[in-house]
Amino acid sequence: MKIRMAAIVGTLVLGVPVLFAQPAQQISGFVSEAHCGAEHSSPSEAATKCIKGCMKGGSQPVLVKDGKVYQLKGKTDAVAAHAGEDVTVTGTVDGDTITVAAVEAKS
Repeated sequence: MKIRMAAIVGTLVLGVPVLFAQPAQQISGFVSEAHCGAEHSSPSEAATKCIKGCMKGGSQPVLVKDGKVYQLKGKTDAVAAHAGEDVTVTGTVDGDTITVAAVEAKS
């Protein structure tokens, strides 16, 4: 009886989080930074210069898609390397936060 109960509890503990896990999504957008956010939403020399300057000052990279600003967690250094560019980010979305698994520049 104790073994059966332990098996049931173990299955619930290990199995329930899997039910709530979100699938990875691909989100295309523009890499800006938290200070300016959606003020920069498309590639230009001036935008890239501003974004990189703000990031050097400590501002975190964000992804802008259709005017919405997504905060980033996870592989933010990989996203920061594409400052001022259009990219596709693969990750999980929770509200306005993306946990980044991968990023690639759009062609």
